[in-house]
Amino acid sequence: MLTGRRRETVLDLKAARAVAVDLLARKAWSRRDLLTRLRRRGAPAEVAATVVGELESRGYLDDVQFARRWVEARAAVRRLGPARLRAELRTRGVDAAVAEAAIREAFGPGTERARALEAGRKRLPALVRRDPRRAPARLRDHLLRLGYPGGVVVEVVRTLCGLDTE
Repeated sequence: MLTGRRRETVLDLKAARAVAVDLLARKAWSRRDLLTRLRRRGAPAEVAATVVGELESRGYLDDVQFARRWVEARAAVRRLGPARLRAELRTRGVDAAVAEAAIREAFGPGTERARALEAGRKRLPALVRRDPRRAPARLRDHLLRLGYPGGVVVEVVRTLCGLDTE
């Protein structure tokens, strides 16, 4: 009879190493995410830690590179801001200092505002079609959810919605 449960298998060092290499061949993983995945696949804690340590020492697993790539990809494709990226890296177990360095590298001077403008320009037409009077407030909320700082959001909303009072 099928119960819908997987048969519990315990991975030895060789099998855990093979699973880890297979996972890393598909995409980059943070240290904590890979540890968690190996544990979920049946590797005992000490075996998972050994495999992850080996992969780190050989340069196959690097949270600094992972954070850089994560920030670049998520900022470019999803147009996420620094606060949201910081939170996502934190949930992936990346050290706060490593996350901060990756975010600073991706968001140089003026980049933050330019990326927020780009995200706003993409979203604004749909908001105006839906309800022109509510568009500025909804654009503000959208940009804040993406993780942009309040000051940048105010500037972008004023610029895109023509609310400059000067």
